[in-house]
Amino acid sequence: MTKIITQGETIAAIATAIVPQQGSVGIVRLSGNKALSIAQTLFIAPGKQPWQSHRILYGYIRHPQSQQVIDEALLLIMLAPRSYTREDVVEFHCHGGIMPVQQVLQLCIEAGATLAQPGEFTLRAFLNGRIDLTQAESISELVGARSPQASQMALAGLQGKLAQPIQTLRHHCLDILAEIEARIDFEDDLPPLDEKGICQGLERILGEVEGILNTAAQGELFRNGLKVAIVGRPNVGKSSLLNAWSRSDRAIVTDLPGTTRDVVESQLVVGGIPIQVLDTAGIRQTTDQVEKIGVERSRLAAREADLILLTIDATVGWTQQDSDIYQAIYHRPVILIINKIDLATPDLSQLPTQITAIVKTSAAKNEGIEGLETAILKIIHQDKLTASNLDFAINQRQAAALTRAKIALQQVQTTITEEFPLDFWTIDLRSAIQALGEITGEEITESVLDRIFSRFCIGK
Repeated sequence: MTKIITQGETIAAIATAIVPQQGSVGIVRLSGNKALSIAQTLFIAPGKQPWQSHRILYGYIRHPQSQQVIDEALLLIMLAPRSYTREDVVEFHCHGGIMPVQQVLQLCIEAGATLAQPGEFTLRAFLNGRIDLTQAESISELVGARSPQASQMALAGLQGKLAQPIQTLRHHCLDILAEIEARIDFEDDLPPLDEKGICQGLERILGEVEGILNTAAQGELFRNGLKVAIVGRPNVGKSSLLNAWSRSDRAIVTDLPGTTRDVVESQLVVGGIPIQVLDTAGIRQTTDQVEKIGVERSRLAAREADLILLTIDATVGWTQQDSDIYQAIYHRPVILIINKIDLATPDLSQLPTQITAIVKTSAAKNEGIEGLETAILKIIHQDKLTASNLDFAINQRQAAALTRAKIALQQVQTTITEEFPLDFWTIDLRSAIQALGEITGEEITESVLDRIFSRFCIGK
């Protein structure tokens, strides 16, 4: 990361996903003081097109020595400071595909650019003061958003809706610290410290810190979602349930028990929460070696799931085999799915008393899916939560820093209550200020930056 922080080089990278025969445009981005000169070396713009900032030029990319034309392209020029990185930035908009963009990138490197590291463009934007650290993280979250709600939260962070309250809290702490330190340095020249006002100020700050911390769990759900495993005996309709829920034929469905031999996965969004649904092989004793492997994978999926949908057959009712499966999973959140209710009225008298969440479905007729989704949202206490309730939501790193700030502020309160000297008040107050500064990047270490930006894609 030291190499990046010096920012002495012009960097280049492919800035778009490249999929053979599926991308119409591929972008190669450069940032740094040589970006424009490299573009002038490689790009030929016919006629009298002006090489001005924030203009798009049409022309050809050619090899500077052989003069061989590599691609017909557009060139976008964004000169400092009006660019993403606040450095000179140029982008070659080439035809999509592997060969054109790779050849253009290679020409840029041969002309003096260095291959960018993951997240280096955004890191430079942060280091050059264009964005703070919460906005940088929001960019990564926006790119990786798995639901519209997660996208909206990331956009809110990008617009500074998280940074603003954090910065305000930090400034309030700095004001309190200044009041205390002034009394330490100039005790004889100033009126007595308003201890009651200091305590009230700390209480208000702690209340706001708590409010922001309360968004962490909700944000985690919207960003990373849930892993839900559908488990049960063979032939109870697990695969039919997955197909009905996902509105697709993700899983093979037959009347033969043991059709599903491996875990089948589908990605859904329920109430704004991304859900990874796993349809597992029917759990039973078997001598079939392949099915035995599938059953073991089913048990593993159940152990790793955040929520389990235990599915039974309404025409058969609750069996000893269902009890055995339940005993292995009851320590996880469980919703009992009674499937095939179009064929029979289920007898619920034998159900374990611990099971409180029950949903009746007919997967074959696409009935009960809405009730299933409602039950899922209720069991994770999200039934009244929508993205509109969240102006922003902190991530794990931000929550950890904010927790340290909370503990430090509580320690200041203890120090005041126990009547320690003013010097002791400032120790924990400075710790709180530093922790808040870590969230926005006003106080940050190189190792933290390395950890954050290493998770970015190359080219962003």
